[in-house]
Amino acid sequence: MFIQQLKKIFLIVVILSCFLLTYLWYDNYLFSTNPLSKEIQNKIYQKHQTLKYLTYKYFKIKKIFPIIVSDELDSSKFGMAVYSKDSKITIYLNKKRFKENEDYMINDVIPHEYAHAIMFQMRDFSDENSGHSKKWQNICKKLEGLRCDRFVNHQDILIEKTNLFK
Repeated sequence: MFIQQLKKIFLIVVILSCFLLTYLWYDNYLFSTNPLSKEIQNKIYQKHQTLKYLTYKYFKIKKIFPIIVSDELDSSKFGMAVYSKDSKITIYLNKKRFKENEDYMINDVIPHEYAHAIMFQMRDFSDENSGHSKKWQNICKKLEGLRCDRFVNHQDILIEKTNLFK
């Protein structure tokens, strides 16, 4: 009798697990094969507008640094500001990282990379602390970066990933 009940419970758990895995696979597939949602794109746009305003307000720079969301970046990177040979400055954001924590990407990574872009525009290519000098940190803070650190604090990412009620 007990063995039969245990078998039924086990079967139910296995079936539910299969459904959950299928759902998670499908959700991941949809995310990876489609662009970011309009809501996230709008948040990026709003943040970009704010950063353009702050860039002009504090640094008198009118140049617009394009922000490109890409799934081509190495998975260890959240974003990257690139200064090309023809003096073009572009900011790349890792699309995959938006799935982990979109708030972190918008409120921390975008100002972080925008601060690098401003440093490039000022022709300050300092290697101090791998480009994360005190000057860079001050710029990042003026751009309302919540955490202007050199490296990602993975605890910030985990807190968002475990928030069931977001």
